[in-house]
Amino acid sequence: MFRLWAHSRNGDDQRHLLSDHARSTAALARRFAAESGAAELGFALGLFHDAGKASSCWQAGLLRAERTDAAVGVPHKEFGAQWLADVAGVASLAILGHHGGLTSRSALWPLIATGEGLEDEVQQAFLREVPEAADILAQPRGGLVPEEWMQERLTAELGVRLAFSALVDADHLDTAAHFDGRDGPWVRADADMAGLLARFEQRRRRMLDGRSDGGWIDGVREQVYQTAIGHASGKTGVYRMPAPTGVGKTLSAAGFGLHHAAVHGKRRVIVAVPFITVTEQNAQVYRDMLGAENVLEHHSAVTPPASGAEGRRWRAAAENWDSPFVVTTTVQLFDSLFGRKPSQMRKVHRLANAVVILDEVQALPLRVLVPILDALRVLSEQFGTTVLLTSATQPSFEHLRVWEDLDMTEVVDDPITLFQRMRRVEYEWWLDPQPTLGEVAAAAAEHEQVLVVVNTIADARAVYQQWEAQTPEITWHLSTRMCAAHRRAVLAEVRARLKEGRAVRLVSTQLIEAGVDVDFPAVYRALAPAESLQQAAGRANREGRRPGMGKVVVFDACDMSTPPAGYRIGIGATRTHFGPRRGGGVVDPDDLPTLSAYYRTLYQRSNTDNGERAMEIQRNREKFDFEAVTDGPVRSYDGGLARRERSLAFRMLDDDTVPVVATGYDPWAEEILEQLRSHPEEAGRLIRELQPFVVSLPQRLFDDPAVEDLCPQVVGDLREWRGDYHHAYGIDTSTLVKEEVW
Repeated sequence: MFRLWAHSRNGDDQRHLLSDHARSTAALARRFAAESGAAELGFALGLFHDAGKASSCWQAGLLRAERTDAAVGVPHKEFGAQWLADVAGVASLAILGHHGGLTSRSALWPLIATGEGLEDEVQQAFLREVPEAADILAQPRGGLVPEEWMQERLTAELGVRLAFSALVDADHLDTAAHFDGRDGPWVRADADMAGLLARFEQRRRRMLDGRSDGGWIDGVREQVYQTAIGHASGKTGVYRMPAPTGVGKTLSAAGFGLHHAAVHGKRRVIVAVPFITVTEQNAQVYRDMLGAENVLEHHSAVTPPASGAEGRRWRAAAENWDSPFVVTTTVQLFDSLFGRKPSQMRKVHRLANAVVILDEVQALPLRVLVPILDALRVLSEQFGTTVLLTSATQPSFEHLRVWEDLDMTEVVDDPITLFQRMRRVEYEWWLDPQPTLGEVAAAAAEHEQVLVVVNTIADARAVYQQWEAQTPEITWHLSTRMCAAHRRAVLAEVRARLKEGRAVRLVSTQLIEAGVDVDFPAVYRALAPAESLQQAAGRANREGRRPGMGKVVVFDACDMSTPPAGYRIGIGATRTHFGPRRGGGVVDPDDLPTLSAYYRTLYQRSNTDNGERAMEIQRNREKFDFEAVTDGPVRSYDGGLARRERSLAFRMLDDDTVPVVATGYDPWAEEILEQLRSHPEEAGRLIRELQPFVVSLPQRLFDDPAVEDLCPQVVGDLREWRGDYHHAYGIDTSTLVKEEVW
């Protein structure tokens, strides 16, 4: 009997039957898509995704490829996409893109226009192999499309993304099982959320019982926690937790998520934070509470090679968030949600019927805030996702049209009273006359223990150099030009000195503001957007154990470096609402009613509602042009040239960065690099081991040959830094190029 194959021989010398692959992928895709209410659509996509492999040309190509180790070289994805277009509509794009990525609705038109169908004999061959597929083709027009998708284009667009994710994850898992010689794909059993919750509560209670000096703040933390879990029985929707710094937000948010998941049958809790440093910190807390086997920490400063055997190995190791508790970054989360490539989107279906906790939510970029909020709204209203927004500086998203009529539930019953009760600092404003940065550094140095937070890497370096010349033994520095291992070592030393009452001076960029647990008696903060001022204040008298109030000095030095334009808009809005007032008095950033007015001004001045980029993204989403959303729309320029306008694409980070390994910090990094060069087949493991020694440098620096020459390529986009690595502030390219200071 002539057999149809889906994949070539594996290590056990077994080929993969097309019928087995189709049915297994369909079953998995149905399971995954069921969470978003599209089980039968997922099943159909899985069953038909490789239907074109029933072509005699493709089968011959597979046998030829086995002999020559070349590609099959025969198209197959167009067949299933065309055959399902009538009953699955635009969702059939998932089949068309299951290798290369989602494109646009227009890609289906040539297939539909062919009329009779791509090679009827191929369809008949497939139906003989998988006869149950005929029942799907017999459904009425649009019969596989959930009714809710018919009513709103942006719901349908997000639904297609979730269906595509379910398909590519199922396809990858089944294919990997074949080549690994396993009987079938391994998928983790649905989590016992009630059991996880019980473990969390038990370990939280044990942790609290072990504290002997929590003081009054522990009482406030317990009150906030109990209030949060009290709201967890509420319906699926959007919740908001405005929680002052130091009030135990990390555990309260997780407690809400686990309780809510247990009550409502949510499959997982996903926590996303803006910075990798905070991700690492929070993930460790959650591992301690839930067990390492139940917590997936997912982020990476390195992307895999684009093609070739190396690239296939990397992509095969991509995470798909098959864990009951996921800790990731907001960049990873939203770049994946608005992405289009299979490796990027495998995880996206996990967002349906989940609890998504967005920590430090004020850090979401304004230029793409409207698409983000729209997607969160649709996920909560149509796909069973509960969203919890947490921050000490809660943005007023209700001022934006996309959320102006959204019913949000407050998890903190009386935030104004809570913020007043938790007030542990007094603000001073050093604005007029303006000091110099040197004067600020000198004033800060009068304190035994002090933190200075500035807006740019160049300013942090300048303050450090002034201090280091006088008191090197008590002076430290933090910025993103230091590798993670270096930053962790600095923070460990700084925390030890703070706890022991020894002298310590630390200058840092904004990276210290998002959840980094340090407790200084005095903080000096360069004038910044109000949310940054409030976050910096959270590093002063954090535990409330110091006598009196902590001190926060907001300064506007006349010779500070200039931050980017978007940051300057926030500074201008801060000047409008906070600080000394002309009529007398002072308004501080922890005044919640004024903070709400500040956000309204910020959104107006930055044109958040109607920004060209956000509107273009939304228009392309409505047109189901996934390529334009991710890569930018096509624009024509002088000379008849056309290219994609990347400035109008969805990107969480506009500044492209290049990961470089700082071997100068630790010789062990050089040893790992040598292993990577010798054993590229172990790239996944070795890259993870290198993560603590990676620094992300701005792409713009590599336009200069002096920097390029010091950064030879290792693998993919990973490079090695062969220049000097400063013992205090890491990689310093200021002597090589006239670099931007941000």
